[in-house]
Amino acid sequence: MPPRLPRPAAPSAPAGVSIDLSAAVAAVTQDEPRVLSVRGGERPALPSGPLESDHRTLEAGLRSWVEKQTNQTLNYVEQLYTFGDLDRQDDGARALSVAYLALVREARPAGEIEASWLDWYSCFPWEDWRAGRPAILDTIEAGLDAWAGRAGHATAADIRRERRRLAFGSGGAWNDERVLERYELLYEAGLVQEAADTVADGGTAPPLGRAMAFDHRRILATAIGRLRGKIKYRPVVFELMPPAFTLLQLQRAVEALSGMRLHKQNFRRLVETQGLVEETGETATETGGRPARLVRFRREVLLERPAPGVRPAAPRR
Repeated sequence: MPPRLPRPAAPSAPAGVSIDLSAAVAAVTQDEPRVLSVRGGERPALPSGPLESDHRTLEAGLRSWVEKQTNQTLNYVEQLYTFGDLDRQDDGARALSVAYLALVREARPAGEIEASWLDWYSCFPWEDWRAGRPAILDTIEAGLDAWAGRAGHATAADIRRERRRLAFGSGGAWNDERVLERYELLYEAGLVQEAADTVADGGTAPPLGRAMAFDHRRILATAIGRLRGKIKYRPVVFELMPPAFTLLQLQRAVEALSGMRLHKQNFRRLVETQGLVEETGETATETGGRPARLVRFRREVLLERPAPGVRPAAPRR
């Protein structure tokens, strides 16, 4: 029998590493997508807190912090990503942030820290195409062109222009899921205030959306992209809906999340073909016109097909 090889020593965590838990808690209210925020100095922040010794799991710790800070109980939760950039803390220590996406029905927040609901398009105005191409894209494209022109040589400039084309869909279809890629490109080009924060002299950046505390706008971008992709193959949008709703309310919620207008008849045909809802036998009378029939999510669909979701078509630029 060959000799047993010695087991390699387990890698140890670097000294001074801390683990933070952050939550992008999303809701849709009055046709607008919102995220739960808390005070982060002059800028809004996501609910967050350190992993503590009495937290049984990371998710349990996250739920505890969100409820303590906002009085919001979480239902649907999934882990997004782990962020660990060196510049996450001012003192230079390594801080890992485990980010989560949570879906809730909006309720008035309260808790140990002042909390409120934030329209996520105030942070990402270029992501909302429901009224057509956002005018702020003119400013963004001019800024990215100038950034490409500052590249050291022609090849580097071409690479930057190609990255802009892929991220922002210049000359082609808009990919609604590339939210993080677009934000990261703006950050690298120094076009968002968070990038200016890392410059020694303070720097300035054009007001491209509302800045958030720490790297929380980056976390929110990750959450929006994940949710936009998820609604296409999983019925997670129903986590944001009341127990009974109209098909128009459902369409408006999907439009709010995706940032795109949908064709009414095509959307309803998709929902009916997928068997996602069933009628309650009741109607809504506050629609302003004919009473609209109320429906509810049909949970049996989760057992009937592997990928029940809605797939909004991308707008053309």
